[in-house]
Amino acid sequence: MTSTPADVGSRGAPRGVAGTTPATPPGGRRRRTLSSSQWAAVGFAAPLLVYLVLFYAYPLWRNIDLSVHDYTIRAFVQGDAEFVGLQNYADVFSSSTFPTALWNTAVFTFGSIAFQFTIGLALAVFFRSSFRLSSTLRAMFLVPWLLPLIVSASTWAWMLNSENGIVNSVITAFGGEQINWLTSPDTALLSVTIANIWLGIPFNLVILYSGLQNIPGEVYEAASLDGAGPWRQFWSITFPLLRPVSAITILLGLIYTLKVVDVIWVMTTGGPGDASTTLAIWSYREAFGTGQPDFSPAAAVGNLLIVIALVFGFLHLRLQHRQEASS
Repeated sequence: MTSTPADVGSRGAPRGVAGTTPATPPGGRRRRTLSSSQWAAVGFAAPLLVYLVLFYAYPLWRNIDLSVHDYTIRAFVQGDAEFVGLQNYADVFSSSTFPTALWNTAVFTFGSIAFQFTIGLALAVFFRSSFRLSSTLRAMFLVPWLLPLIVSASTWAWMLNSENGIVNSVITAFGGEQINWLTSPDTALLSVTIANIWLGIPFNLVILYSGLQNIPGEVYEAASLDGAGPWRQFWSITFPLLRPVSAITILLGLIYTLKVVDVIWVMTTGGPGDASTTLAIWSYREAFGTGQPDFSPAAAVGNLLIVIALVFGFLHLRLQHRQEASS
């Protein structure tokens, strides 16, 4: 029986003949090649991946490594740090400084965020109505945000100085008594919180003002025709429609405030005693603030701050997902 050309092709043609199926590699899998668009995607993603690895993944891994070893200056030089497991975390939680630092962090963070957001929202609503000096005043409110934090903190330290500060000068001029703002345990935390509130208001103003621009003016016009006053419009229109922007503003403010070091360090260095010591200040002081650096406990406190920030971040994502599911 004579074989036809079709039969020959079906049984298996020689490699390289047009119209035949390429032979399968010895490994049993066909090698895949990336298309030009896929190579372009890899090229665009590569710088971001390198950045994330170098400035996020590696520092995080290094911080975890520091916290589970007993690193000293000698250990850094010789590279023979002893592995201690979770002992550094146990020392942090059992330290007498931990409850004070945790409480100060909560007061400093939530107090700052509450006033920053409230004042920033009030200013954003105020500037939403256009008037002659609106843009000029908005630019002036950005000055605290543009100044270096060291300059701002030094200015507040001078203003709140007990002897020759301008705040005490005004108080005594009206018959009040001198207040030791930065050297008294009763007022040190309040002083650094006030300074941080002042620094954070411009950020809240800018973000919330941008969010207000996305609310259609027709909604307010319709509410006015229905007889709704300014307060009713705020609670029924502005506040609900601004909720997504408000949530991300509060989250970013919380993450930023948790890690504030420079303002507190310049003004009080965490003192007097531990009166204004937060977790961030405690970590910085252990690592760099004394003549004998203790890097491992500092890394443990830093990792605790990271965990707190992640908890609030995941909480925000969960609430956002629930809100999207209900809408």
